[in-house]
Amino acid sequence: MSYVTDAIDYLIRKGVDFCDARLESRETLRIEIVNGEIRAINSSKQRGLSIRALIDGVWGYASTTKFDTESIKETAEKAFKAAKVLAEKAKRKKILLNSIVRTEEAKPRILIHPWNVPLSKKLDILFSINKVQKEYSEKIVNVTTNYHERIDHYELANSLGSLLIWDEIRLSVYSMSIAREAGKMQYSFMHKSGTRGFELLKELNIEEEGKKVSEEAVKLLSAKKPPAGYLTVIADPSVAGVLAHEVMGHASEADEVIKKRSFLTGIIGKQVGSELVTMVDDGTLNGAYGSIPFDSEGTPSSRTVIIDKGIYTSYLHNLETASLMGVEPTGNGRAQDFNRRIFVRMTNTFFAPGEWSFDEIISDTKEGLLAIKSIGGMEDPVGGGFQTTVLMGYIVKNGELADLVRGFTLSGKALEILRTVDAVSKEFRLEGGYCGKGEEDFVPVSTGGPYMRAKMLVGGG
Repeated sequence: MSYVTDAIDYLIRKGVDFCDARLESRETLRIEIVNGEIRAINSSKQRGLSIRALIDGVWGYASTTKFDTESIKETAEKAFKAAKVLAEKAKRKKILLNSIVRTEEAKPRILIHPWNVPLSKKLDILFSINKVQKEYSEKIVNVTTNYHERIDHYELANSLGSLLIWDEIRLSVYSMSIAREAGKMQYSFMHKSGTRGFELLKELNIEEEGKKVSEEAVKLLSAKKPPAGYLTVIADPSVAGVLAHEVMGHASEADEVIKKRSFLTGIIGKQVGSELVTMVDDGTLNGAYGSIPFDSEGTPSSRTVIIDKGIYTSYLHNLETASLMGVEPTGNGRAQDFNRRIFVRMTNTFFAPGEWSFDEIISDTKEGLLAIKSIGGMEDPVGGGFQTTVLMGYIVKNGELADLVRGFTLSGKALEILRTVDAVSKEFRLEGGYCGKGEEDFVPVSTGGPYMRAKMLVGGG
């Protein structure tokens, strides 16, 4: 802790309004298997120190990868000078940050540390998945299996007295199978991830997961063209997650609200969806990919109910936005790494489960479309527009799943979609990945939810 406390002591003597220092070290391993052969094994390490100083409502940032006393002093001085110069030009009011002060060391809740597993064991599992994918059918022409592990260590101190040490461990495995027949090609994929140890892979049913992804790719070769128009859509958890994250989630980040770049500005207390709609950002979920003990400012992660039974109740905050809006910070101040700024960012963002079963929703639907596996979405916090591309789906007729259909798009205004939600399932799933603020500054998150029935515009195919 001496690196971060030395920086804090130096800046306190300079008379800043607030300061913090965060040491980060990160080690990653990536493995890619393609058609039974190793395509790549890449590992990386990085370590650095981020220092921030706040003077009259303006931040000064500086970072270094050198850890001698002189380098830390020089970096702290850079942060101080940057804040001082910018404060003189900006002429803002002083901000009193409402930081949660604590001293704590948090250990990751895992069973098997990936560092304790030989590379050969990791390769054996990946080869096995890849083999099952490839051998499913002669129509499978290409299979890929990827593994990623990331181990982060953090140390943080601030001028209010917080001293924190914690680790974050994340694993993910991704598989894709491509099928070809009569000049047509289709694909499907599988993705498992979490803030978990190597038990994530050991618990995989290799035969089941490898077969399923190839089976879907082959079936899509004969899938029909989807219907088009304004339809009843049953969104699976991945599709519901895109709506929660890309539109409602980004627009709930308070730094966008303060700048009036969110269509949700000034909407607290208003109805934004049916009473079946509850939306949450929760960084405390055990095992979820976006879970964090603390954010990049040292605020403990929390469960924030953004929408409660259709009523919009809360934005997401870091220390600055919480102070400016007179509320408590929610633990959503996050940075990609020590060399990046801290923004308001999501953790695990999702719609809460309901009381219907999936089968009940299907049997209750006279005519509609089941949308399965989102493969991308559009971020629109300003306009509130929703758009996602979906890999596959099923036409629903008279309460039963009928024809399999190939990829299509879903779109509409987010609030209009949420107001039409009339069924939400008990079944619930989260999917992990990375989220950028705009087109950069990526942090680990997860999105998801239940199956949700609503009205959307269907196109493509």
